[in-house]
Amino acid sequence: MNKKKGSCWTAYRDPDTNRYFAEIIYTSREGREEYDYEITREIYDRLGSFRDDYENERLIRTGKRTYSFANTMYGTLGPERTVWDEEAHETMQQSIRNLQE
Repeated sequence: MNKKKGSCWTAYRDPDTNRYFAEIIYTSREGREEYDYEITREIYDRLGSFRDDYENERLIRTGKRTYSFANTMYGTLGPERTVWDEEAHETMQQSIRNLQE
């Protein structure tokens, strides 16, 4: 399995690089927030084993944050785009594209 999904999160395994990534996205009429993480295999393996999606999100947040975006109708909550690890973020995006093909 190269993808796991919850209500607000999705985790990916890139079979080419054997790296693991996860994204948490909140969307409402007030705006959108997105947080991307590079996670370990151990985190990936445990995802989905909790009854509450909040616990899955907490586990994802223990990984290395690679990107965040937050924008609301009340103005920007934080920097619109902050990338801490451009290479990890691009690898995650490529993994998502590969899985969608």
